[in-house]
This record gives sequence, structure tokens and C-alpha cells, in this order.
Amino acid sequence: MFKELLNRLLEPAPARVGGEDSRLALCALLVRIARSDHNYADVEADRIDRINQARYGLDIGSAIILREQAEAMEAEAPDTVRFTRAIKDAVELDERIGVVEALWQVALADGERDSSEDALLRLASNLLGVSDVESAKARQRVEKQQ
Repeated sequence: MFKELLNRLLEPAPARVGGEDSRLALCALLVRIARSDHNYADVEADRIDRINQARYGLDIGSAIILREQAEAMEAEAPDTVRFTRAIKDAVELDERIGVVEALWQVALADGERDSSEDALLRLASNLLGVSDVESAKARQRVEKQQ
């Protein structure tokens, strides 16, 4: 299942993904940011679950299953550059800005800004076609909520 989706995302001209595949790909990116500091904390996993509940209207059990599937997919995914560029080509800009905001929610979930998370988030935002200014605004929105 994951290999098929990854292969589709990594084609030279990926088709738009939707539904379950889109959820899985975007959740895998959330997992990647959480793992980037080599300390995938429970609070980050919990934040991913809450994001999935709010974003997709899932109950907690379904959100956990989605996260666990995304963890497996993220472990198989190639470098962030190809993976994120593929998501950019498959997802509309408005949704990508929402993804960057969700990435900030995960990165800041443990109450610390880590340079590894910051660097990956900046790279991911850029590759998603979201400007540094929009990313900073997304971070500020998240900081106000915490």
C-alpha cells in the first residue's frame, strides 16, 4: 500500500492524490518533522493525532491508525526533497499553507524550537511553495494558540 502511493507521488509528473492517499502523505510529512530532531516524543504523536482529528473529522482510534500508517510510510519515504515536491504538485496552495501550520504545531508541541526541526520545516515550506513570510505567519498563529 505505501510503496504504491510513494511510487505514484514520486513519478516525474505525479497525479493529484485525494482522499485516503492525501491524508496518509500529509500525515507522513507531520511524522517526518516530529522525527527530525531524533526525539519523537509522545506529545508530538498526540499532536499529530489531534491535527488528524480536527483536519479530517476522525475519531481518536481512526486518527491513531492514520498516524501509525504514516509512521510506516515515512520510514520508507525517500529524502524530504522528492517527497515534499511530490506533495506540492499534488495539493492545492491553500491546503499547503495549512500543512505548514500543522508542521509548526508538531514542531512546537514539545515546547522547544529545535534547529533540526526548524531547518526541515524551512526546507519543507520552501518545497511546498510556501514563502518564508507565510511560514512565519503560520508559526505565529500556532504560538498564539499555545
